[in-house]
Amino acid sequence: MKGYHLTRALLLAAGATIAAPSNAQSSAVVGDGSQPPTAETAPQEESEQSTQQGGGLGEIVVTATRREQKLQDVPVAVTAVTSEALGRSGAADIRNLTQVVPGFFGGRAAGVFLPVIRGVGSSSISVGDESNVATYVDGIYQGDPFSTWTDLVKVDRVEVLRGPQGTIFGRNATGGLINVITPDPSFDFSGLVSARAAAMETGDGDYNIRGYLTGGLSDSVAADIAGIYRKSDNFVDDLVRGGKAGGYRVIDVRSKLMFNDGDGSKIVLTGEYFDRAGSENVYQPYESNTAGRAFAGAILPTKPWQLSTDLRPSLKTRRYSVALQTRFDLGGVNLETTGAYAHNRTSQATDSDSSNILLATFVAPNITSEYYSQEVRLLSDGSGPLQWIAGLYAFHLEGDANFILSSRTDPSQPLLVRTFDPLIKTTSYAAFAEATLEVVPSLFVTGGIRYTDEKRSFDQVVNGVALFPQTAKKSFSRVTYKGTVRFEISPDTNVYATYSTGFKSGVFNMTGTAATAVNPETLRALEGGIKSDITPWLRANLALYHYDYKDLQVTARDPIGPGYVLQNAADATLYGGELETTIAPSENFRVSSAIAYSHAQYDNFPQAQVFIPRPTGGNVVSQADVSGNRLPRAPRWTFNIAPSLDVPLESGTLNINGSLFRSSTVYFDFLNTTKQDPYTSINGEISWRTADEKFRFSIWATNIANEKIIQEVRPGALGTDLRYELPRRIGAGIELSF
Repeated sequence: MKGYHLTRALLLAAGATIAAPSNAQSSAVVGDGSQPPTAETAPQEESEQSTQQGGGLGEIVVTATRREQKLQDVPVAVTAVTSEALGRSGAADIRNLTQVVPGFFGGRAAGVFLPVIRGVGSSSISVGDESNVATYVDGIYQGDPFSTWTDLVKVDRVEVLRGPQGTIFGRNATGGLINVITPDPSFDFSGLVSARAAAMETGDGDYNIRGYLTGGLSDSVAADIAGIYRKSDNFVDDLVRGGKAGGYRVIDVRSKLMFNDGDGSKIVLTGEYFDRAGSENVYQPYESNTAGRAFAGAILPTKPWQLSTDLRPSLKTRRYSVALQTRFDLGGVNLETTGAYAHNRTSQATDSDSSNILLATFVAPNITSEYYSQEVRLLSDGSGPLQWIAGLYAFHLEGDANFILSSRTDPSQPLLVRTFDPLIKTTSYAAFAEATLEVVPSLFVTGGIRYTDEKRSFDQVVNGVALFPQTAKKSFSRVTYKGTVRFEISPDTNVYATYSTGFKSGVFNMTGTAATAVNPETLRALEGGIKSDITPWLRANLALYHYDYKDLQVTARDPIGPGYVLQNAADATLYGGELETTIAPSENFRVSSAIAYSHAQYDNFPQAQVFIPRPTGGNVVSQADVSGNRLPRAPRWTFNIAPSLDVPLESGTLNINGSLFRSSTVYFDFLNTTKQDPYTSINGEISWRTADEKFRFSIWATNIANEKIIQEVRPGALGTDLRYELPRRIGAGIELSF
């Protein structure tokens, strides 16, 4: 009966995702990529880019199965957001996909991106404790929490896959994955330069300059370079020192060098440098709950976007990475390889009690990680009834840090200073295979399996003394699998059903002092859906799911340590669905929308660490049975709608577009006492592109209603604090293409 009522509710509501027609090429390995400009390939590329299915619906090609496939034929709940749709939505990085992708919440904590899909997501910020929603860039796994912060410099599209994707995508795709796909170099010389500037409601500025250049170096070699400089002025009033805080600056440069002989061999070398620095980790007390308020001289914020701390916050992240991807046509079989290396260094400083009374501070002058990965895949090639993929994967990570915790319970007491110097290592190997067979015409059966073996180790040094007599070690292994049946009712309609499993191995808590690892978490998922182009101008995709989620790895702030307490919740049941529709009666007008329902609650969590407010400020640290409570960062309902209208003129094209996102209550703690009330976020843009398509001018606004939207809440012993999203911004932009 629950499934019947859910289906009926979703079908009665309008829903869909932004899904503008995509010209996107696939990633360097999984797709054909850019070809040398020959007479044979050029017309085909032009045809693919202009494919329309009548009305204004475009044919969207995705790589959700590690090979190019039409979105409507993929038996996975996947949302493909094009570069055009990203620009119109005002998304600066992948965390902003919250307002575009149904069932997705772009959380963050202390500079770490913490995505949640259908209620499945991690809250740890420890190196070596990866999110259970995986982030990929061009099919390359981002294996460290600080490496998942991805700016959208120059992208073709972003694909968000909902549900376990562990068989062919690998590590920690328990809840799903995000794949950012950037363009390969082109053999034709082209580029663009764009600039955007905005004024925030607080009177401060926001600036964004991007550039992209690509071209052929020879008949078989092409290169590109993409760069961004993004700056947000300090916009949070500092009540203690005067002036403002909360701003940041981003520099991101990414370049590819591609060899493509046009005869099935392709090699792409990618390098990236990323630098982000500022004071954006600004927190203020949630409902004035800080232990500092009990002492004379305490200054408490009285409205959003205010800061009152004894320590000025800071957050800096610097990353460089390199990847080598190859593809070779072996005749009926393609050989693909992906190798990657990344180095991340982060430093941060925060006030643990979020007050101007010096009670506790957390300073991490160094959090460093580096990791290597290598994958080798064999894929069938051709259009026969059997399509298959098999591969091997290896991953190794090492991380270390230096944490300095200063604390006291009364400002008249001396500070107790403790240092923590952890070292953590992870090694993972896997083998996988998946095959799809067209059993009879229009009936496809898919089976996939993956074996994973992981070894983790942990050392902790406190005040210069090693805590463990020997390195703590733990090994984990698991077989995950999936089975899918897809039936093509007609060329425009598919139905599918999938049973799949997900697994995240046990982990050590880098910020803790325990020599034991938490247990692995597992997920068993049943999903069914229908994808249909009902008419030439109406597309509707419906997905329903039911998850059995065991041994959830959850975190809460450590009442005495520098970081978090990591524990296993017993289990949870999640079920719900998403309905996505696109209405496009013409090439010049479309309305995309989506509605998502999520029932995400703990079935059994009797000993959750909770924080209960004291009358004088701060919290009592206790344990409670939170069975039946909702999972954090999993709103029950979300809805978005995005109309777009093109008005052709002699001098060019005028575009008017907007987006509205509505969310029900979002909880941030196990007790469901800290929350963001239901809210609505509205964005809009008016742009004009010249007839020769060289120039584009725009005026735009985000968070038009200036909603006070909570981004993150941190309950702890010394209080509960929060951070807000940006206030309203109104700006203008110009773009030159050549």
